[in-house]
Amino acid sequence: MIHSVAARAPRVAVAGLSARLLAQSAARAGLNVVALDIFGDRDTRENSGMWFDIGGDGLSIDRTRLFDALECAARLPRMLGLIVTSGLEPLASELSRMPHMPRFIGNGVEAAAVRDPRRFFALLDDAQIAHPAVRFDRPADARGWLMKRADGCGGTHIEWAEHADNAPADAYFQRLAQGRSMSALFVAARREAAIIGFAEQLSIETGRLPFVHAGSLGPIALPPGTTERIVAAIETIVWKTGLTGLNSIDFLLDDDTFQVLEVNTRPSSTMALYEAAWPDEWPRGLIGAHLDACLHGALPRSTLASSRTPASIAGQRVVFAPASFTVSRLFSDACFEDPACHDVPLTGPRIEAGMPVCTVTAAAPTLDALRNALTNESARLLQRIDSYCP
Repeated sequence: MIHSVAARAPRVAVAGLSARLLAQSAARAGLNVVALDIFGDRDTRENSGMWFDIGGDGLSIDRTRLFDALECAARLPRMLGLIVTSGLEPLASELSRMPHMPRFIGNGVEAAAVRDPRRFFALLDDAQIAHPAVRFDRPADARGWLMKRADGCGGTHIEWAEHADNAPADAYFQRLAQGRSMSALFVAARREAAIIGFAEQLSIETGRLPFVHAGSLGPIALPPGTTERIVAAIETIVWKTGLTGLNSIDFLLDDDTFQVLEVNTRPSSTMALYEAAWPDEWPRGLIGAHLDACLHGALPRSTLASSRTPASIAGQRVVFAPASFTVSRLFSDACFEDPACHDVPLTGPRIEAGMPVCTVTAAAPTLDALRNALTNESARLLQRIDSYCP
C-alpha cells in the first residue's frame, strides 16, 4: 500500500489498459507507483502514489493523454522507468525510443521479432517448433480459420475469419487447432530464460469475438517430458530474439504435444497466480524479478524447476456485466472490502452490458474445486449488482 512505501522510495511508472496488477506487484517490491490506465479502479489507486487517466473512446488508450502523462512522470524524482502491460503493444517500440519519457523497462526493438507474425512464425519453423497453420492472405474457404491482429491483446484481436469483413494491414490467418489453452510465464535476460510456471487460460465468446480473455488458473503441473520440451522452445525463442524481463507464451496443449500461438512481450496477468501460490519465493513481487532482469541482467534463482509444489492452485476470473448498470457506493464499497474482489470500480461510472465489472479470485487444492470456487465468487458479485445497483 502506498502509505507503507518510504517517502524516498524509487518510483516506477506502470501503464496499460489496466495497471492494477503491476501496481500491486510494484508496491510489494517497495516502489512508489505512478499508474496510468483507463479505469482508475480503487485498488489501483490504493497501491499508487499517483494515477493518470489515459482513457480514450470506449475501452481504448488515448495516445496524446498517454504521452502527456508520461512526460509528467518522467520529471518526477527517483523515477526508475516505465513498465507496460496489455494495451500498449503497438506503442512499445516507440515508447522505448521517445525522448522526454521515463526509461523503458522491458522489450523495445526486441519485441519486433515476435510481434511481427511473418518473422515469428518463420523463426518457429526454422527452430522446428510446432504451431497451427498460418497464412497471410484470406483462405478461399475461411471455415475453421481465425483472423488475428498482430498488435492486439486479451482476445479482442481474434475473430472468425469467415465473419471478418475487412482484414487490417497487420492481420494474419491461423487455422483453429485443438488443445487446452495454456500459457507459460518466464523471465529473460542475456539470452537466457527462467520459467516461472504454467497456467490454464480462460476465455468466453462474446459477439463476433470467440476467445475474449476471462481469467486464468495456476500453477499447473505438466508431465516432465512435456515441460522439458516447452522449456526448450522458450529457451530457443529467447536465444534467437534477445527478449528481456517478464514475458509469456501462449500455446495449445493436446495430450503431450503442444503448438505455440504467440508471445506476449510484457508482464502477464498470470503473474498474480504465482505470487499467490509462492509468496515466499517472490517477496518483492514478480515486478522485482522484471526489474532485476531488465536493469541488471539477473535471472531469479527460483524457477519452475526449483520451486516447491504449491499447497493450492490460484485462479482469477473476469466477471462481465449481464446488463448495463451504474456503479453505486454500496456496490463499490462491498467489492472493495471483499479480499476476493479486484479491479473495483469507483462509485458513479456506467458499465455497459458485456463490459468487465471486476476480477474475482480464489484458491483451492484441485482444479475442479477451484473452478467451483470461482463460479461461486462470480455469482456473489452478480448478486451484489442486483442488490446494490437497481
